[in-house]
Amino acid sequence: MPIFADQSTLLGLCVALGIGLLIGAERERRKDTAPASSTAGIRTFAVASLLGAVSVMLGGGLVLAVTALTVGGGAFVAYQRTCDQNPGITTEFALLLTCLLGGFAIRNSVLAAGVGAVLALLLAERNRIHHFVSSILTEQELNDLILFSAIALVVLPLAPDHFMGPFDALNPRAIARLIVLVMAISALGYVAMRALGPRYGLPLAGFASGFVSSTATIYSMGERASRQESIMSGAVAGAVLSSIATIIQMTIVVGMVQTSLLTALMLPLIFGGVAAGLYGLFFLIRRGAASHDKKPAKDVSRAFDLKTAAVFSALISLVMLVSAGLNAWLGVRGMLLGAAMTGMVDAHATAASAASLMAANKISIDQAVGPILVGLTTNTLMKAVVAFKSGGVRYATRIVPGLALMIIAVWLGAWLA
Repeated sequence: MPIFADQSTLLGLCVALGIGLLIGAERERRKDTAPASSTAGIRTFAVASLLGAVSVMLGGGLVLAVTALTVGGGAFVAYQRTCDQNPGITTEFALLLTCLLGGFAIRNSVLAAGVGAVLALLLAERNRIHHFVSSILTEQELNDLILFSAIALVVLPLAPDHFMGPFDALNPRAIARLIVLVMAISALGYVAMRALGPRYGLPLAGFASGFVSSTATIYSMGERASRQESIMSGAVAGAVLSSIATIIQMTIVVGMVQTSLLTALMLPLIFGGVAAGLYGLFFLIRRGAASHDKKPAKDVSRAFDLKTAAVFSALISLVMLVSAGLNAWLGVRGMLLGAAMTGMVDAHATAASAASLMAANKISIDQAVGPILVGLTTNTLMKAVVAFKSGGVRYATRIVPGLALMIIAVWLGAWLA
């Protein structure tokens, strides 16, 4: 059989050549600015990538390993010749990786091309990356990034993924995921605040984070506002606008499961979204102290606080535990009680459950609307509790009226419908 009978092999060879040319072109331009010119340029990288591809075609992984050792040895010899003037070894490592990517392109051309593009981008953005790490990223931010990575990539995967404890209500993996979620939302608000200032950055971050968890967003904004009074208006706007994301997400969930139920809920959801939007817009355009219109100083507190994330997770876990205990003690007496208990933690779960029951012709539209509105109401009450817990009285007295206005508008829309 001809060696190019398989079109994927020919595609892999072309991708391998493209990877070598792309990375080699970047290294060729770098040679003109380096203290000592590297021996590896566009031709060397193209040849190394093709060597990897041909090695896999001729003998698979074993031949590729021998080729990689040969390329690595040649890169080491070249490094010894120039290490006095240019001690960096980025080019040598990039050459070895290019050889391996050339071989990988024969097996998975799409993934190899993606990794090659990322490698070329990392090499090309050398100055910007060094400037960001050394001049823009503070030591505290670097420590926070390392801590977040450790929890998200080490602690979270190792947490047991099964229910345990009283009433089998607690899942360690879910609790760890909630901690990571709160940390990520707080970090998003921090980045937005540094980039756009608290007046516009926090509302934008709050709205975006609301699609992940509005309750966690309200908690995160309150915790940040309690540590920095000057950003109170921006934090309140972000917290209230996160509720719009809750309504949008609920609209999507119900619409995907049962379109007719979404029609019945459209007016309440529109009323609630408009009310929350107007209240959040009031704080967004509100003119406070002059510091509200300026970007904060470089030291704008930490990106997140692990302790506060753990406290929020413990609060939600306590609610789940109490709900499970009530369910075991009293039993689920009707859909409204179940919806109220579930809605305290997740309003979307209540909406999805009611829509699924209606889709299965087990309940009518009127029977489905009530539990959804009850779940949304108890979820709003939970947000009010979280606001008092995280931001104190000053924060909560600004959040609760907006939440109350939203839920009143929802029930008004239901009554009119």
